[in-house]
Amino acid sequence: MEVIIKIKVDEKVIARMRKGEYVQGSLHFEKKTGEKSFTAYVKKSKETSSVSTSRTIAELDNGKLYETKTLVVRREAFQKRLGVPRIMMQMDAGNKQAKDALIDRELDLIEFC
Repeated sequence: MEVIIKIKVDEKVIARMRKGEYVQGSLHFEKKTGEKSFTAYVKKSKETSSVSTSRTIAELDNGKLYETKTLVVRREAFQKRLGVPRIMMQMDAGNKQAKDALIDRELDLIEFC
């Protein structure tokens, strides 16, 4: 036995399907009209979200210092085989390098008469 179901679909969705694109959405029954309708999900494109907005301030010995719109970020990585005392020493050295880089950046922005 075959059943024919009529579904209300937007023309934009049909156009995307004809291009061979997958269309994700929700299929639901509208109680007021008694029709079944398909609503496509509206998603952001992947191209806009993958654009990196960070800018490198300085390359550190074990990582880097960079800034985003709202944050200044310091990333470092250490090898475990060095042991905790050496890692702590390198962390302090990296912290000093990051501070010096931020100071140099601020001094470059200030105009001296």
